[in-house]
Amino acid sequence: MGKRYKVAVAKVTKPAYTLEEAFRLVKEAASVKFDESVDLAVRLGVDPRHSDQMVRGSTTLPHGTGKKVRIVVFAKGEKEKEAREAGADVVGMEDLIEKINKGWMEFDTAVATPDVMGTVGKLGKVLGPRGLMPNPKMGTVTFDVAKAIRELRQGRVEYRVEKAGIFHGSIGRISFSAQQLFENASVVIEAIIKARPATVKGQYLRGITVSSTMGPGICIDITGMDHLN
Repeated sequence: MGKRYKVAVAKVTKPAYTLEEAFRLVKEAASVKFDESVDLAVRLGVDPRHSDQMVRGSTTLPHGTGKKVRIVVFAKGEKEKEAREAGADVVGMEDLIEKINKGWMEFDTAVATPDVMGTVGKLGKVLGPRGLMPNPKMGTVTFDVAKAIRELRQGRVEYRVEKAGIFHGSIGRISFSAQQLFENASVVIEAIIKARPATVKGQYLRGITVSSTMGPGICIDITGMDHLN
């Protein structure tokens, strides 16, 4: 444990904090020179090995992620033109599929129109494990590609629990205000709570932790969230 990290850990004096307190502490404990990512981890009482307990969806952060999102679009004809005009980073079909199959992965999200998904589906084994496969539930399989690109630029994020029943993702940067981080995190937490599968019994929300890239994890007191749980 480095000296800087020890100093940051020493600032965490309670076992759990309110969400508002936690983000003030995250900013106070930050000491590195780069603009760290601020991450949210949510542990749920689900078993994603069962398809009816998978928690997955998307929501738009009110203050964005602070990160430039690299977007690729699979489309043809007029929709290809629409995607380019809307600001997609890369647009294509067979040429783009071949490029990705050869190992090119320099993008953060992919959008596709429904009519080309039969062809794009060939990338399932490549994009699926990375969470990059276009999905209608995520709003990334749509004929309204301009709207999808706009929302992604504005800060739409996907949430999906890992096999251990944990969601982990970025909700902003350390340069954001504590209030902006709190509002972004609140939107994600509320979306995850609303996505509770009907088959889940018992306690759904098990734990929440926030942290910056180089900072310690700060546990959130979830008792005040019981009315949502």
